[in-house]
Amino acid sequence: MTAKAWEGAADVDLPLDEPYNEKISRPDHTTQQNPSPLKNPQDSATSLGTEDEYVYPEGGLRAWLVVFGSWCAMFASLGIANTLASFQAYIAQNQLSTYTPDQIGWIFSIYTFLSFACGIYIGPLFDVYGPRWLTIPGGVCVVLGMLLLGVCTEYWHFIIVFSVIGGVGTALLFTPSVAAVGHFFYVRRGTATGIATAGGAMGGVVFPLLLESLIPKVGFAWATRIMGFAILFLSLLGILLVKSNLPPSRTARSPHPDLKILRQPAFLFAVIGCFLMEWALFVPLTYIASYALHSGFNMSFSYQILPILSAGSVFGRWLPGAYSDIIGRFNLILLTIVLTIVSVFAIWLPFGTTIPGIVVFAVLFGFSSGSNISLTPVCVGQLCRVEEYGRYYATCYTIVAFGCLTGVPIAGAIVEANGGAYWGLIVFTGACYVGSFVAFYVARGFSGGWKIRMKY
Repeated sequence: MTAKAWEGAADVDLPLDEPYNEKISRPDHTTQQNPSPLKNPQDSATSLGTEDEYVYPEGGLRAWLVVFGSWCAMFASLGIANTLASFQAYIAQNQLSTYTPDQIGWIFSIYTFLSFACGIYIGPLFDVYGPRWLTIPGGVCVVLGMLLLGVCTEYWHFIIVFSVIGGVGTALLFTPSVAAVGHFFYVRRGTATGIATAGGAMGGVVFPLLLESLIPKVGFAWATRIMGFAILFLSLLGILLVKSNLPPSRTARSPHPDLKILRQPAFLFAVIGCFLMEWALFVPLTYIASYALHSGFNMSFSYQILPILSAGSVFGRWLPGAYSDIIGRFNLILLTIVLTIVSVFAIWLPFGTTIPGIVVFAVLFGFSSGSNISLTPVCVGQLCRVEEYGRYYATCYTIVAFGCLTGVPIAGAIVEANGGAYWGLIVFTGACYVGSFVAFYVARGFSGGWKIRMKY
């Protein structure tokens, strides 16, 4: 199939039961605003060899080793991001007990901000140099951050060690690992990316339980060091296995966000949807343990609720990703956002102070919000050429990073303004997801069409 025949092919109204071709050239979403529809991509002849064409492997040993390496790198990087509630609850009761929730929240918001904002450089650099020279310093920073975290006693210590060193290291491991998977899969990209990002959720199960078990036995310092040694092993696997499947880009742009591509309505609303989603996502991930303690649950249960949430997220990153390859990536992310809204407003808000209520919320929110990490990269990738993915991803998540920067402190300030009550935090979280649903629906409409029963 020629590249010209594929222009706008993803904007087609395909029946839900019509499969994609297993060998598929990269679609061009940027050259035409209203391309003529192609009813069935399989009807066109395959013609290879032009410089604008790219055929995805869609599998094979090398491709799946990249997915496994990405899984390990996600375990080491996003596993920390999914352990924020354990760190927040512990240091709020110990090292930083004299600080307010919003002040402590800045430690974790700066961490998440840098984890995504560093994509401003990492995305385009990945396009030019590939992943190896990014993941090596990333692994070093993440491991160093964990080894030093145990000796932090002052507020600024946590900012430097956890927020800055840990945040930059997470970005250097996380961003190339997501982008590399996109080089090997298109038809099955949702499945592959979901499997890879499930590593971060698995880290959110293992690391909080590891800390809960080790802190009473060996203390906080050695518990974080042991966690750092585990991250070292996982980072090495990621560094060795994550590879690019494209030659260096000769037309790579400056490593800065390209705000001009926001003129594309579909991409603009997708960015807005991602922003609102991430604005809300890290609020429960940071405050769920403190919320449980405030609600009267014992300390052991309060620290275990985060691994329960992360366990739901393991399946939420893999299963929706696989199913999105069947019904469409934008369709699936809309469905999971609806499920997230239900978990917040129908379960957490009225029943979160009961054991069944908070457990059901944790599982349901973990499952539905798990797609926030696994589906947003593939949705962004569906709006651009494969060789431009780093630039689009960097632009999107540089903007989204400001949501990560402000969401957690805003939620902490809401808790403080409500006298320690968490109902305002819950409403803030749910409202952000409602706005995200609207934005993603508009993005889907501009890019794929407004019909409900269509694969996109």
